[in-house]
Amino acid sequence: MNKSTIPADQRLAIGMLLDDHRSAKKHFKAFEQASSDDEKGQIAREVCMELTAHTQLEEELFYPFLRDVPGLEDMLDEAVVEHASAKDLIAQIQAMQPGDDLFDAKVTVLGEYINHHVGEEEGELFPKVIAKKVDMRELGERMKARKEELMAVATA
Repeated sequence: MNKSTIPADQRLAIGMLLDDHRSAKKHFKAFEQASSDDEKGQIAREVCMELTAHTQLEEELFYPFLRDVPGLEDMLDEAVVEHASAKDLIAQIQAMQPGDDLFDAKVTVLGEYINHHVGEEEGELFPKVIAKKVDMRELGERMKARKEELMAVATA
């Protein structure tokens, strides 16, 4: 999905989520190519922090906003369940150190979960939202402000 194909009134909200998806994919690719435990640890911390903010943003603002749009209920329910699995793995990863048994495996599986989730959002959910012409101007502004708050707390 390309941001330029998203209608202007939806571009900020959906565009932010697309940017997060691209960032996560880059982190997981970098993790695969990392040559040291220190590098892996830094990448894992970064992606876990970003994914935590992303899931919180979706759960607090994006998904509740879409709950009133007919035909999206099942996709939103699945997304919440996928988030729960991802958050569980994130907590496990954050409690570990690079080099611990299963650390690499857990980060890899988290990447696989995220790739699946991204595929569903970008391939199914976002196109349906776009087709239904849901006005998201106000939501986009609220999401932008909330993400700034979440990232400020996460990096403090």
